[in-house]
Amino acid sequence: MLVFTHPACLGHDPGIDHPESPERLRVVLDALREAFPDRLDWREAPPVKLGELARVHDRALIDDLLRPQAEPLRRIDLDTFTSPGSASAALHAAGAGVAAVAAVMDGPDRRAFCAVRPPGHHATADTAMGFCLFNNIAVAAAHALDAHGLERVAIVDFDVHHGNGTQAIFLADPRVAYCSTHQSGLFPQSGNMRERGTGNIRNILLPPGSGGFRFRNTWADELLPQLDAFGPQLLLVSAGFDGHMRDPQADLMLEAEDFGWLSGELAALATRHAGGRMVSMLEGGYDLQALRECSVAHVRALLDG
Repeated sequence: MLVFTHPACLGHDPGIDHPESPERLRVVLDALREAFPDRLDWREAPPVKLGELARVHDRALIDDLLRPQAEPLRRIDLDTFTSPGSASAALHAAGAGVAAVAAVMDGPDRRAFCAVRPPGHHATADTAMGFCLFNNIAVAAAHALDAHGLERVAIVDFDVHHGNGTQAIFLADPRVAYCSTHQSGLFPQSGNMRERGTGNIRNILLPPGSGGFRFRNTWADELLPQLDAFGPQLLLVSAGFDGHMRDPQADLMLEAEDFGWLSGELAALATRHAGGRMVSMLEGGYDLQALRECSVAHVRALLDG
């Protein structure tokens, strides 16, 4: 199994005490190297090309995020900031997804995990928000459609926050199925069950306090059957672990085993429909110990599934 990452992703510094810290990526990398010393093929993520970004983002946003920054901190919105190293981090984070898709489509490897930051699923075509600069998973999906000629790509998002940017980008594109569970009442206050796009969007809100039983049943009874019916040729995953019971950003009661279970189910689905082709990208997760445990559980399920 492939793991794409880059040291530049540690150079994005949104400020002291910001929850989306470089330490998040450090603990994931350390945990994976410790847990799987001989089972992962580590790859350096290349920077994304401007044309690959332009498939999903307006040029004005691209130019704004890539302009040289002298000041130590620039505010994008209430909780989204950039530092002098942010542009390079964002380019390599998005580039990881493109490289991972190319690798699983063209090579013998069928699974890839992108250990990168900043996260991406809140970024819309024209707006960076919610800790996110470029929408990494959307860039990867657009590459799969355009460069590899796929007709059915599924994006699964189990981050505790709704991936409003990903949904908005593909809202009218029936080639992309977007399925998400997320906690109700949280930023960005989107992801209502009535939001259906062309029939390609499926959102299920989980009330605060929901645990593994409800999470697993929701996926098993509602979302996994819909993904089976869609029959994706490639499965992409926005892997956010901020639904863990210890995470300070939300109020779900999930454990690492719940993320491992869903990851295994998704790996089996990818085997049934996509020749095993599956690319996962790190999104949220802000308790460092929980992030370590969940990342290991997720990658283990992809390795063994």
